[in-house]
Amino acid sequence: MKEGIALQRIDRIAETLEKLVHIPSPSGYTEQAIDFCRSFADSLGLSSKVTNKGGLLITVPGKDTANHRLLTAHVDTLGAMVKEIKADGTLSLAMVGGFRWNSVEGEYCTIHSKDKAYSGTILMHQTSVHVYRDAGEAKRNEKNIEVRIDEQTVSREETEALGIRVGDFISFDPRFERTDSGFIKSRHLDDKASVAILLELLRELKEDNWMLPYTTHVFISNNEEIGYGGNSSIPPEVVEYIAVDMGAIGDGQATTEYDVSICVKDSSGPYHYALREQLAELAQSNDLQYKLDIYPYYSSDASAAIRAGYDIRHGLIGPGIAASHAFERTHEKALAATYALLEAYFQSKML
Repeated sequence: MKEGIALQRIDRIAETLEKLVHIPSPSGYTEQAIDFCRSFADSLGLSSKVTNKGGLLITVPGKDTANHRLLTAHVDTLGAMVKEIKADGTLSLAMVGGFRWNSVEGEYCTIHSKDKAYSGTILMHQTSVHVYRDAGEAKRNEKNIEVRIDEQTVSREETEALGIRVGDFISFDPRFERTDSGFIKSRHLDDKASVAILLELLRELKEDNWMLPYTTHVFISNNEEIGYGGNSSIPPEVVEYIAVDMGAIGDGQATTEYDVSICVKDSSGPYHYALREQLAELAQSNDLQYKLDIYPYYSSDASAAIRAGYDIRHGLIGPGIAASHAFERTHEKALAATYALLEAYFQSKML
């Protein structure tokens, strides 16, 4: 891929990513984000269908129709639900997905009632230092964290009159920013960065009239953050299954914000050895910045498919993303390396 074309691709990925992160989609509330992806596929003339669980399966015919590949990325994100409407009209929360309460303290949010969306702020009950001596030391937990609604309400009855109910979803504002230095910082890069990459690959496939060696499916899953996004609706012909998800960064990790990360093991166990070696060889032969890594507290849609009993070779790659499940950040270099590795894999021979 020529440099000018590569820069155009990254610009398009960033543009799609910005649109995606602004579509609220905590696990269980993903219909609008799936509709966006389906409209994208429709605009390219690609065949797709929405599964019973609400995911999106996009299929691209290839030369070999007996042995298929599947690549998945998830459009669902972390979020919350209204757990209780408190006596003073504020809301207590139940987590959707695995994060820490301190990572959302002070964040703007949206409460999605049946008929209307309301803005709010996630705060400690003991926020005011002029009132609460323990404002800094109080535990950040489900007892103390609450949502202050931007409406005139000081009682449970007034909040209920707004139409807000227990079980209403709450999404976190993304605060997307793309810097001149090439960084992209936003909530929900996990895993909308990968969704944007796969959608751009599909666009390139159609624009350049690729004929893939194998029929290939792109599955946009919608329940990964709660553990079972990609463990069903897998066509029986699928032999290789790659989850495209974020690379974890931190102490003891090899991955940086500039790499495509190839996971060799996570909490579910090792990934398929021969497949990850093929991915590493493709990265090397294309001079890509990549790292092999182990993610200690992580699982993916690929490992969910293995647990569900599918007889597949499974792999996991993705752009390195800092501060996962909090204030996430990556770099255009990681997006470009992930894109280029997938581009090479799409056209490679199966093991």
